[in-house]
Amino acid sequence: MPAAPRISPTRLFTPDEWAPFQARSHWRGPLLVLHAWAVIALAVAAGVIWPVLIPISIMIIGARQLGLAILMHEAAHGALAKNLKLNDVLGHWLCAVPIGASLAAYRPYHLSHHKFAQQPEDPDLVLSEPFPVTGASLRRKIIRDLTGQTFFKQRVMLLIGAFRNQRDEDMAEGAVVTGKSVASFLMVNAGMLLAMTLAGVWWAYFVLWLLPMATWFPLVTRLRNIAEHACVEGSSDDAFRAARTTRAGWIERALIAPYWVNYHAEHHLFMHVPCWRLPRLHRLLHTRPEAARMETAPGYLSVLRTAAGA
Repeated sequence: MPAAPRISPTRLFTPDEWAPFQARSHWRGPLLVLHAWAVIALAVAAGVIWPVLIPISIMIIGARQLGLAILMHEAAHGALAKNLKLNDVLGHWLCAVPIGASLAAYRPYHLSHHKFAQQPEDPDLVLSEPFPVTGASLRRKIIRDLTGQTFFKQRVMLLIGAFRNQRDEDMAEGAVVTGKSVASFLMVNAGMLLAMTLAGVWWAYFVLWLLPMATWFPLVTRLRNIAEHACVEGSSDDAFRAARTTRAGWIERALIAPYWVNYHAEHHLFMHVPCWRLPRLHRLLHTRPEAARMETAPGYLSVLRTAAGA
């Protein structure tokens, strides 16, 4: 099984240039976890106080649920906290479990994705391989996400015992490990429901936590998966072609791509660089001629047009 091509940072950077990207932080990762939950709490409060804002709250909360998945991903690389025990506690209990995942199960799965990125052995290849598709097919996928059909397939079926080892085009990243985390997921979510019930807003759990998880979260997860690897050619023999970076404005960062997840080409080149350093790495890489080979999209609408064969 040939591994994906790799490149050493010493081929591109001096030791002084590379040193900042090797450092781990005691506080940045924990603050990002706090930020994710603070945004969720504020969006829930806004929806409770001003019900007219519920649609916006759903989008914001669903995007931060993806943010929790991204921070779980960060913990899988040991980059969420300098202390590895704290890294795993935060990554599992505050990031993975509330959205139905398991850090312990996700880590080896995801590292296998990096080892064999876009190769036949890549466990995530099924997410990008079908593209491009027709516009009608892409619209059907989006409708399934927004109507809760994808959520039912990925989550509800697993929670009632239909955990399967195989994956298909509707299995978003992390859903494959949901069956490993049923008890803890139910425990944490029961705690959230109890807290909201005691606060006199029991309905907010269903409308402002579960509904975003069933609709916007699957959609933005799909957009993330498409943007990262779909329709990127040449990955089998060029490390600079393993993934796509997508430029994201503040609205896209708020509603689609939190915590610098859009810098995916840089992440695949040097997977142990913490997410908050990826913008700096992006700028430094683009001072090198090799960066011209990297796939960069001007935005997520551009990626969708490419995925739909437009």
